[in-house]
Amino acid sequence: MSAPVYLKICIQGRKVLSLYTRKHSRRPMPPTKKSRKSKKRAVARKKTAGSRKESAGAWFERLVALQARLRAPNGCPWDVEQTHLTLRTYLIEEAYGVLEALESGDDAKFAEELGDLLLQVVFHAQIASEEGRFNAADVLREVHQKMVRRHPHVFGEKRAKDATEVLKNWEQIKAEERRAQKSQQGTEQIETSAQVSASLLDGIPHTLPAVMQGYQLTRRASRIGFDWDDVEGVIAKLQEELGELRAARALQSREKIEDELGDVLFAAVNLARFLKIDPEIALKRANAKFTSRFREMERLARSSGRALADVPRSEMELLWDQAKTSELEKSSPVRARRAAVRT
Repeated sequence: MSAPVYLKICIQGRKVLSLYTRKHSRRPMPPTKKSRKSKKRAVARKKTAGSRKESAGAWFERLVALQARLRAPNGCPWDVEQTHLTLRTYLIEEAYGVLEALESGDDAKFAEELGDLLLQVVFHAQIASEEGRFNAADVLREVHQKMVRRHPHVFGEKRAKDATEVLKNWEQIKAEERRAQKSQQGTEQIETSAQVSASLLDGIPHTLPAVMQGYQLTRRASRIGFDWDDVEGVIAKLQEELGELRAARALQSREKIEDELGDVLFAAVNLARFLKIDPEIALKRANAKFTSRFREMERLARSSGRALADVPRSEMELLWDQAKTSELEKSSPVRARRAAVRT
């Protein structure tokens, strides 16, 4: 029997089918065997594809059950030891982890960090459930009812012409909720002219970092019109506060300097809010930028056989400029060349 002739077919340089000439063999071709790894990958892909069809509710119930199992007497010793207070640090860390993943543009990382943050919610709900206070279902019910209640322009008869009106209505509804809650608890007193009524600023946690708290305070006030007309007014206020800080330094009063520096920072937070920039995130990015450049300075110093601490101050400035140029080259080579020409 003559050997069969095989052909190679290509489309636009991409091989689609490759057939070649070989001697005829009477032995049948053995069946193709998939490796154990490839079989495992196929099973994993199948499971993942199937799991995505399941509802968020089903997965949430699994997560709640998993956390209950970890907290059980025969569960994880570390999980069993945790309390609301010991978990505080992790709650904050996970929130910042979400922000970092969001900025990275990595969807898989973003989803993972959101899951870690959700786990903290489930963890706290499980501890509260064991103490007979509330459970995960209560958490979900409360937030669902709250969102319906605070969106009457969507779920009710009220209408809102724009986002500004939505926020204004939101704050009014929150104030009504606080009054109703005080009334139910029996703590609401009959107000007289000498008494202070509920404030628009109620509900802003005192435990927030100072920058975030300042941002929330000024944002609340702006929703009822207590704000500058334009950004130039905010910049002028910042310059005014800087002048007062210089005057405080001349007096050499530490307490006065601290007060005026606080006013400068508060004005800067106000400026960020007016520019629609979250000051906490902006400062975190500035911190990351400084860290990156400083580490590059240390690397450049080591490459010359010295520690950065042994480098003269004037040379440190040169290393800082080199670090900035290197950073620009990584982000935009064109911008870096232009910056080098200007300097």
